[in-house]
Amino acid sequence: MSSISSTSKTPSEGAGRFARALSCTVMGLEAHLVCVEVDESGGLPSFSIVGLPDKSVSEAKERVKPAVTNSGYRFSSRKIIVNLAPAEFRKEGPAFDLPIALALLCATGQVDMLRLGDFVALGELSLNGTVRGVRGALPMALAARDEGPGRLILPRENVNEAAVVDDLEVYPVETLGEALEVLRGEATPLRGKSPAGSECEPVWDVDFAEIKGQELVKRALEVAAAGGHNILMMGPPGSGKTMLARRIPTILPSLSVEESIEVTKIYSVSGKLRGAATLIRERPFRAPHHSTSPPGLVGGGTVPRPGEVSLAHRGVLFLDEMPEFQRGALEVLRQPMESGQVTIPRARMTLTFPASFMLVGALNPCPCGFWGDLQRACTCRDGARRKYLRKLSGPLIDRIDIQIEVPRLTVENLCRTHDGEGSRAIRARVAGARRIQESRFAGRPLSCNAEMAPADLRQWCRLPAEGQRLLQCAVKSMSLSARAYDRILKVARTIADLAGRKSISADDVAEAVGYRSLDRQ
Repeated sequence: MSSISSTSKTPSEGAGRFARALSCTVMGLEAHLVCVEVDESGGLPSFSIVGLPDKSVSEAKERVKPAVTNSGYRFSSRKIIVNLAPAEFRKEGPAFDLPIALALLCATGQVDMLRLGDFVALGELSLNGTVRGVRGALPMALAARDEGPGRLILPRENVNEAAVVDDLEVYPVETLGEALEVLRGEATPLRGKSPAGSECEPVWDVDFAEIKGQELVKRALEVAAAGGHNILMMGPPGSGKTMLARRIPTILPSLSVEESIEVTKIYSVSGKLRGAATLIRERPFRAPHHSTSPPGLVGGGTVPRPGEVSLAHRGVLFLDEMPEFQRGALEVLRQPMESGQVTIPRARMTLTFPASFMLVGALNPCPCGFWGDLQRACTCRDGARRKYLRKLSGPLIDRIDIQIEVPRLTVENLCRTHDGEGSRAIRARVAGARRIQESRFAGRPLSCNAEMAPADLRQWCRLPAEGQRLLQCAVKSMSLSARAYDRILKVARTIADLAGRKSISADDVAEAVGYRSLDRQ
């Protein structure tokens, strides 16, 4: 868009002045350009903002005025109208402060900014004229490159986010005065550069080698990580469920560049990026408290924000003590577990957030935690135990591919001095299985076996006669649903991938059936 400069008329002539700047607003995870139009005209002194602004945008007039005066400029005593176009969608957040101030200084004729339309500007203004960071800088930088002029003025606090966008001139500023220097051509831009692959392996402060015993559970977690399968661990207190869950990210393959950008956009919009971060290189691990509400899990709000399931995108969502969560909160997980995304409808918009996560749940077998334990007696009544487990509905359990019991550790395991197999070795096998899946699904929007559709099962999960008989027997004896049947096939496919086999064997089916612990009960 071309810039529109101010006219040469003075305020005493009664004619208005007009200027236009460019900025961005974020809707969901995508940013869109916004024209910030400022008109100064005769009339009673006033300052109004139109174009469907929210409260934080409307309050910009209270920040812009002192920021302008404290930066050494005059604030107009005439009638000022700011229009944010297009007016069809709601504008929110303080990122419009800086472009409003720049356009205002142009409209009042205090500075000559013929290049105003050559930049996209965003930033929150402090009362003294300094520029603060904003949420969503990464998607706004992408919009400035793809829809705008390819030049971006933004807070220095957000420069690392914008630096990963190639073919974009980035001008980080700390004050309103520095932003004016950019428009005068007195600043040198930084050039955005596409990130390369992960330069180094993530460093973890935990490792699977620290887990004593629990070899069967560790094998189940390896299978879950290799295929992206949801897993539920059930066992008495102190058996190591939480320790095991927190080490799952250490055996997951590294994020690809595309996945890293996806995850970083979510955290940028949520305002959860660390200051020095460019791209998130580690797979997310989210462990919300059991008091989290349904909107807290899946997202929501007047202007919808990503919830925990989206913050766990491409990573792990760990729900400890699952029966303690609200029943409604658990049930809202069913749709994203199936589709890999969350759709939030509102009166003016419908937003979709990605939510392709690996659900890891942990629970005790009963309220006291010791049902079935060989060393401590359970004090719960049968009715109390059934009521406790019924908090997890059948449809939800159906969507969990692997259900494994975590037994109490023996004295021998606790006293063992040598370490078990470490995360590095397990991760190598998981990465090998994922590479097989990437080759299998090349050209398809699938990243792992857990995401296969029924058509993919028919193509890639054909069973030998013995395996088919075994699975039919399991379905009848355990009263499995059609969904559970499909998930057993997916897990069996992953087990075969870990072994490097092209076809599924009867042993793979047997192992997959063995991972349906709750169905057996």
